Amino acid sequence: MTETEIAAAPFLDIPDVLNLRDAGAGVYRPGLLYRSASLNRLTDEGAARLAELGIRTVVDLRSAAELEIWPDRPIGEDVQYLHLPLLPDPATTDLAWPEDQAALYPFMAETGGVAVAAAVRALATGGPMLVHCAVGKDRTGLTIAVLQTLAGLHEGAVIADFLRSNVGLGLDNGPVPYLDTAGAERLSRPIEAAHLTAALARAQELHGNLENYVLNHGASDADLAALRALRPE
Repeated sequence: MTETEIAAAPFLDIPDVLNLRDAGAGVYRPGLLYRSASLNRLTDEGAARLAELGIRTVVDLRSAAELEIWPDRPIGEDVQYLHLPLLPDPATTDLAWPEDQAALYPFMAETGGVAVAAAVRALATGGPMLVHCAVGKDRTGLTIAVLQTLAGLHEGAVIADFLRSNVGLGLDNGPVPYLDTAGAERLSRPIEAAHLTAALARAQELHGNLENYVLNHGASDADLAALRALRPE
């Protein structure tokens, strides 16, 4: 898939689910891998329409504090919910999340390998799977980029899909205010290609390549083979 085709892929219009789209288009079979913001504001209509996608697994990359304050609304009894915090919990560790995005992305690669590898294992079961964090741009962006790259999507298309979150979240015109878990107003900032590139480079610097990155954090060769088998025929 080319960058132009990625840019033309539609956002899915489901009420109160921001930044929702098929993240596997062109690299996985359609309808196997979705990405979005959190599901905490999901309406009855939105839950019903999201269930129509056939999602079997929801991967939530947020912290325990985020889940406690903004829990996802369930979309079906048979859906498996995996809580896979990609960043360390500030309540249980001395590792603070960097405020600056240029520093945050390599930090995510360093601390998020277990979560990313678990997402690989989950998708290897066949999907359909939805990956999300708070707004679906940073933690979700890195996780989706790894899943896309492992299946063979080239770097330009991976980055093009990553950058579409700016449009999906209204960040193409600059930062947007939001309230954090403590109720303080903060700014959600646009993402940049250089940030994702830095995160992927850091993972490869530490582990040699992205395959080793996920293998060293709990994925298996069988999982990687299963991902490749999910590509379009």
